[in-house]
Amino acid sequence: MTKGSTKASEEHGHELRRDIGLVSLLFAGVGSIIGSGWLFGAFNAAKEAGPGAVVSWSLGALMVLTIALSYAELGAMFPVSGGVVRYPHFGFGGFASYTAGWINWLAAASVAPIEVEAALQYATNYVPWLTHKVAGVPVLAPGGYAVAVALMALFCFINFYGVKWFARFNTAIVWWKLFIIVLVAAALMIVRFVPAHFTAFGGFTPLGWHGVFSSIATSGIVFSYLGFRQGIELAGESENPHVAVPVAVIGSVVICALIYVALQISFIGALPDAALSAGWAHLSFANDFGPLAGVAKILGLGWLAALLYFDAFVSPADTGLIYTTVTARLSYAMAKNENAPQSLARLNKNGVPWISLILSFVVGLIFFLPFPGWQQLVGFITSASVLSFGSGPLTTGALRRALPAQRRPFRVPCGDVIPFLAFWSSNLIVYWTGWNTNWKLFVAVGLGFVLLAVQHLVRGSKHGYDWKAGSWVWPWLIGLGLVSRFGSFDGGTGFFQFGTGFAALFVLSLIVYVWAMKVRLPLDKVKAYLGEELKEIPEPIAEQAP
Repeated sequence: MTKGSTKASEEHGHELRRDIGLVSLLFAGVGSIIGSGWLFGAFNAAKEAGPGAVVSWSLGALMVLTIALSYAELGAMFPVSGGVVRYPHFGFGGFASYTAGWINWLAAASVAPIEVEAALQYATNYVPWLTHKVAGVPVLAPGGYAVAVALMALFCFINFYGVKWFARFNTAIVWWKLFIIVLVAAALMIVRFVPAHFTAFGGFTPLGWHGVFSSIATSGIVFSYLGFRQGIELAGESENPHVAVPVAVIGSVVICALIYVALQISFIGALPDAALSAGWAHLSFANDFGPLAGVAKILGLGWLAALLYFDAFVSPADTGLIYTTVTARLSYAMAKNENAPQSLARLNKNGVPWISLILSFVVGLIFFLPFPGWQQLVGFITSASVLSFGSGPLTTGALRRALPAQRRPFRVPCGDVIPFLAFWSSNLIVYWTGWNTNWKLFVAVGLGFVLLAVQHLVRGSKHGYDWKAGSWVWPWLIGLGLVSRFGSFDGGTGFFQFGTGFAALFVLSLIVYVWAMKVRLPLDKVKAYLGEELKEIPEPIAEQAP
């Protein structure tokens, strides 16, 4: 397929350009996944789950993969930029897409700031004036704020001059990130590996299965996998999206899952016995603020510790760059859905939504004020991101019913089974995050509904909000909020115990899934919403026999 045959639709005199090849799209996902999460995840997961953290990483990958599979089908079928926001619009209309878009945008806009915070926290090892501790938690110091602003501005500068610059820059860094994480896992396993660590000090699951499951949401595991979305968000700028999108989405999760599990195994095996003397829940050792580098120093691998401190700046900074790109595409997509001001869809001569890019920069700076440290923001991002992903599996089921003969270059097998499991998985991950984080998320969602009402009063809506098709949003959010409030994770009342919480969310997920399939948009409305978007697809997608 030539680039001339893959031009996107025109917007204000310019076009989104399809400049990203398969490898670059895959590396956008891998580069986003390998951010700051892996630098903290092995240590945090071991504290919460003990050796069972190996299961946590594996199960977390499987749950995220079910969600990713649904998006891979949608992305290959409709490769448009900002797809995570735009797909719900095709299946359920304005209100559902606004809800998904608002939650998505909040989560994505806060990722670049948190990655900058992670980079500067580790860089404090060399430049002590970047951060200081408040109540024992590292936060940005005045000088750190200045450097953070400069890094955010650099991300925008690279993105402003086009996605091709971004792709070339990112691919080079991802090769480094893959090298360093594999090197760390191999070096720790070779120098010291104690098999007894997996059975001693309380057994394989010293904190029970409750710890294994809760660590999936709270220790940085799911946060570490969320970068798979880049293959979807940048699909509208991919040279061959029908092939590249499924490969990038699925491949990024599988590659990183194998690496993360190997890293967790090597970390557990390399720990000094003294660090485990008080039990896994009280795991500690010298320099554990940078846990992997701390273990490397204990093992006498000073050279590896130095590389880790260097990479602890490079990896998060690269992920921050990627999410600056993605956040701009999300606000672009919301404008395309008419859920945000149309100026956010305006493109510059390089095919970049430049007003959206500036907005992401400004809002990113605002996040530094209430959340000046990595640990203060990570739980919110995880819960918000996974909540927003819940609409993807529902949209997959809805569009299969509305467009059964639609050409699907990639199709998830087993009918509704995997989309339903993906929806249930997303609800479980939010639930495991705990009420103390989730209530803040639901307040933020409520604020979004207030903004929607204000927007409607100011300029109305060209196509309406499709309230019936989006009616499943209310029982979903309210039900999930109630189960979280009465659950047994971080601040819940404990009414739902470990097993009954699983069952309650299964029933809620099933009710909402069936409800959504019943009220989905009719075929004529789906085609109407798709009509303007078909110009962005590089090949005709007219309905045809399977």
